[in-house]
Amino acid sequence: MSRLKVDNIETRSGNNVAMDNSLQLKSYTTAERNALTSVAGDVIYNTTDAVTQYYNGTSWQSMQDPRFNVDYLVIAGGGGGGRAGGGGGAGGYRASYNNESSGGGGSSEATLKLEPSINYTVTVGAGAVGGSGSVQQQGSSSTFDNITSVGGGGGGSQNVIGGNGGSGGGGGNSTSSRAGGSATANQGYAGGNNSSGYAFPTGGGGGAGAVGANGNNATYVSGAGGTGVASTITGSSVTRAGGGGGGGASNYSGDTVDPGVAGTGGGGAGSGNSTGYAGTANTGGGGGGGFYDETSSAGNGGAGGSGVVIIRYPTAAGTISVGAGLTSSSATDGSDTVVTFTAGTGTVSWS
Repeated sequence: MSRLKVDNIETRSGNNVAMDNSLQLKSYTTAERNALTSVAGDVIYNTTDAVTQYYNGTSWQSMQDPRFNVDYLVIAGGGGGGRAGGGGGAGGYRASYNNESSGGGGSSEATLKLEPSINYTVTVGAGAVGGSGSVQQQGSSSTFDNITSVGGGGGGSQNVIGGNGGSGGGGGNSTSSRAGGSATANQGYAGGNNSSGYAFPTGGGGGAGAVGANGNNATYVSGAGGTGVASTITGSSVTRAGGGGGGGASNYSGDTVDPGVAGTGGGGAGSGNSTGYAGTANTGGGGGGGFYDETSSAGNGGAGGSGVVIIRYPTAAGTISVGAGLTSSSATDGSDTVVTFTAGTGTVSWS
């Protein structure tokens, strides 16, 4: 049997293509395409819509990537303030929208490309309970698809360091040094340290936008919570994920330490007489540290604020279905739909 072997087909006048050339489809505007006498299987490039199209025997169909862009803001639950101690750290903060920063000085992350009819998991992390003992209370993580933000670290109690987390918790009160907790890279900042000495100033919890302040034994002030980060994903600028302020104190000598102020973005203030203030719900704010009275009692820490998951996508991409386990609300901003998840866990899909 004979075989024909061809090493190369060259471009010649009239044949337009060689084997090593790129394939270039015939281009038409939409008006020109509609004037064609077409049969099923015809393929063209539509210059009006900038898309490849094929004729199915009845109408022209576009050959497009079915995926669509989804931006997100994923904030974990805030850490609880320490009992008679440091402020809770803010929940981890990850963002992709409009080139806005993530927490801890991180850059804006890559927009997700999702597909219709596939289930994607959403979990909104709960804020931690306020510290009532020596254990640092960490917030719960929040998730959207493969994006996970880590819960904020709990504030340290008496003689206890701050807990690690999305942002670190503040160091607890002690006559010795008690460091603030460390943060997760590109999600938040570390907690502040206490100031050793008998005045007992504690550290502020770290925020998504700044470290928690150290306690100051010279000025008798506990550390402020670190500030949060602003996002415009909903259409207006909102700051979230602030750290909790360190708790105030009073010693046998009658010296009084002022509590640390709350970090901007939902952090709770430290207490000047009892239980620390709670972080604001759906901001991932850390709870404030509880008050320490050396002569009588210690106040519990404030609870961390719950997290939030916000997504934004082109309305034309399809209709979203939200699972029964999730609490959410939806709004439009220009040509986009914005969905805010405030509690629960479940799946979402588009059709």
